[in-house]
Amino acid sequence: MTNNFLLSHRKEEPEKGVLYVVGTPIGNLEDISPRAINILANVSLVACEDTRQTKKIMNKFSISNNLISFNKENSSNKTPKLIAELKAGKSIAIVSDAGMPGICDPGENIVNEVKLEGISVICIPGACAAITALVSSGLPSSKFIFEGFLPKKNIDREKILFEISKNEKTTIVYESPHRLKKLLNELFEFCGGEREIVVARELTKKFEEHVGKNLNDVILYFKDKEVMGEITLIIRGRKSKQNNELDKIDLKKELNELIKAGLSLSAASKYLAKKNGIKKSIIYNLS
Repeated sequence: MTNNFLLSHRKEEPEKGVLYVVGTPIGNLEDISPRAINILANVSLVACEDTRQTKKIMNKFSISNNLISFNKENSSNKTPKLIAELKAGKSIAIVSDAGMPGICDPGENIVNEVKLEGISVICIPGACAAITALVSSGLPSSKFIFEGFLPKKNIDREKILFEISKNEKTTIVYESPHRLKKLLNELFEFCGGEREIVVARELTKKFEEHVGKNLNDVILYFKDKEVMGEITLIIRGRKSKQNNELDKIDLKKELNELIKAGLSLSAASKYLAKKNGIKKSIIYNLS
């Protein structure tokens, strides 16, 4: 009875002057919802990260509508125009190439700007590579950290990698196929080869693949392979240390930083041994 009451009083969509954030398939086009199809077919216009990608969905479900480009390069110019259209009473859908807009794309910025103008934003839920990979990884999924694509600048990148090595929660990272091997080697350096990881590739598509047990195994698997497709990495958090357990990863990183700063291996080892109350030979052998 309650459900029927709610359904009968739900406003007809799309509503005027509303920005709809629409989730689209990340691979398999059958993953789009009937509600999303209705919104894409009936809003005043659809703002797309790439109109060519969105047309594939539109054609699949025989949808015809006005598509405009809205991406990282033109979002600053297009946002004021879209806000003006919303204020004029038009309804607008925003879609990314795949998945949920706002996750590693300009959708995040326009939603913020629209909300500041007091305009309603409604999300039409859909697929998300991060969550799809997480729940199928077998790694802890109740608490997690999403990093998206790591920064390319070394100093910023190393900061995030160090944080990942310290996190006790599962971390989700996106990466392009041609940079995957580099990232895996960086994670090995910061987290060690035994850190559990799952690399999900081509999610929901014909050649979907989940690779992983730990970094040692994953690096070996991809060593002589040409990597293709969209990549999502699920990295298990660091397990809580036991009492007096030596964290060799941290010590090795600190040792390397001291040597880069100009100390000799012997002097750096002596300093860290005194600082941590352990034998100098243990530190020295980490090099």
